[in-house]
Amino acid sequence: MLNRYEVSGFKFKKNFKSFPSLELPFTEHIEELRQRSFHILLGLLLISLIAFIEVKQIVKLLELPVQNIRFFQLSPGEYFLSTVKISIYTGILLTSPLMLSQLTLFIIPGLTRNEKQIILPLLIGSTSLFFLSLFFSYFYLIPAALQFFISYSSEIIEPLWSFNQYFDFILVLFYTTGLAFQIPILQVILGILGIISGAEMLKLWRYVILIATIIGAILTPSTDPITQLLLSGAILFLYFLGAGILLIIQR
Repeated sequence: MLNRYEVSGFKFKKNFKSFPSLELPFTEHIEELRQRSFHILLGLLLISLIAFIEVKQIVKLLELPVQNIRFFQLSPGEYFLSTVKISIYTGILLTSPLMLSQLTLFIIPGLTRNEKQIILPLLIGSTSLFFLSLFFSYFYLIPAALQFFISYSSEIIEPLWSFNQYFDFILVLFYTTGLAFQIPILQVILGILGIISGAEMLKLWRYVILIATIIGAILTPSTDPITQLLLSGAILFLYFLGAGILLIIQR
């Protein structure tokens, strides 16, 4: 007899069409969740281990956005601890698609057809926007922010930076930008819940421009107005994209 666990575990049988009406006992739900959590943890540990073995290459990649800067460590073990943190965050980053896929496979059997049609695009869109934000941060925001700090103090002090503090700084930029790029996903969720419509979002465009400008100034502490306008423009584009998608969904 076919049960939902066998379907989500990719053990298909001829009576697959009867799958939507079948339910798992609570204990089997727990067992399925335990196995999927184990797969996620195993993937995280494996990728983190590989990242730690190749951490020198990752460190060189992280140092590329800034030039003519000498890094140092404040204590004998600071760099080692930094490489451990880098390995773990790299593992989390690269296993995020696995986490989302396992979560999706776990909850999909309990969803209605309409809910399935919504959640899959949301998960794919959220993941794509997050990786797009990493690309945007690495090639645009981080170089602009670092150049500002270097030029601001260049005539007074020599720029010698702690690598651990440098990594924490760029990590904050990565994740704040990643959150900013989730704006369209949040808009769609709010629209689906009936809190606000796409048309109402478009009417708030004046406030959105002001907020986007403020966020752009905060995330890019640079005197270069082009860089600030670039991030503000990206946020505005994402906002209107989310409103447009919501309008299409609500038709």
